[in-house]
Amino acid sequence: MGSGGSRLFGTLAQSLTSAPSAQPEPYREESPDRDVSEVDPDQLLRECEEALRRRPARPHRDLVFPNATVPYKHNPSIRVMQWNILAQALGEGRDGFVRCPLEALNWHERKYLILEEILTYRPDILCLQEVDHYYDTFQPVMAGLGYQGSFLAKPWSPCLDVEQNNGPDGCALFYRRSRFTLQSTAHLRLSAMMLPTNQVAIVQTLGCQLTGRRLCVAVTHLKARSGWERLRSAQGADLLQSLQTITSRGGGQGAAATAATPLIVCGDFNAEPSEDVYRRFSSSPLGLSSVYKLLSSDGETEPAYTTWKIRPTGESCSTLDYIWYTRSALAVDSLLNIPTEEQIGPDRLPSYHYPSDHLSLLCDVSFREEPHRLM
Repeated sequence: MGSGGSRLFGTLAQSLTSAPSAQPEPYREESPDRDVSEVDPDQLLRECEEALRRRPARPHRDLVFPNATVPYKHNPSIRVMQWNILAQALGEGRDGFVRCPLEALNWHERKYLILEEILTYRPDILCLQEVDHYYDTFQPVMAGLGYQGSFLAKPWSPCLDVEQNNGPDGCALFYRRSRFTLQSTAHLRLSAMMLPTNQVAIVQTLGCQLTGRRLCVAVTHLKARSGWERLRSAQGADLLQSLQTITSRGGGQGAAATAATPLIVCGDFNAEPSEDVYRRFSSSPLGLSSVYKLLSSDGETEPAYTTWKIRPTGESCSTLDYIWYTRSALAVDSLLNIPTEEQIGPDRLPSYHYPSDHLSLLCDVSFREEPHRLM
């Protein structure tokens, strides 16, 4: 599995050369990504495939169309991808994936696997966690592909404890500039019991240029590890409170939930469905439902796993990642299925054929017709 010589980023050399060398302040509002040379995504995908020719193919995944879905022909779908991509510093330096060779984790090739996944599905909205190569890789590459990005680092990123790190990791949110206009951005540092924590969220309100409708999108990454369930619950409560305020703005006094901006929340919650933070989101006044429950026969059960790894402490197979949506205002037209155990392989994730210990989640959603538009 030697590293192959690659031309990747050959079409983006100018963008990467002009990428910022210094990272902005963590809570500073970012300027629009303008004056970037456009890149042909098909050409870039071919370059990724060429760079990865010595590696086994990524698991094949199919789109699933929920039986209850009604087509909304007048409202085109919006493709949303959620993914904890695994911070490079943590993958090589701290996470201890004992069955994954270090060669499989080198950034020179692993970044190609990440980009190949994104380019294969080409989301309109991309929500990422554990991003520690935002300014030198993802921001210039995604800008060249027509996306506007926003990044928020953790205040005390564990990546900084790793020698030869690339700066702190954090959350990133990208949207396609040809599809959306930005109406507002909130960079949040999540609190628990009124005390600031090390976890963050980005919330953006977007205007859909095809439908004239508004959509609020949030990305977050809650506290990891067992024993921190109460902290995760408090962080979730703090985020929900902020989302309630943001989505109801402009609705007037006592704005009804039906008048609020539809919401999508993506994240690595580090919480199984049995945890209190999951129950908080399921029962929130915002009317949220989890997209990936639609893969189950009863429509009420999450997948068996979204992350599967082997560390020195043992094997961990868990459901921690979610896409939440406002079920009264949005319809899920399709979603990407979960690879089987056989596809993942006996050494689990990450691996030569998959770049992260978390699986990407992806769905196509569309706006439901508003009642006043049906009259």
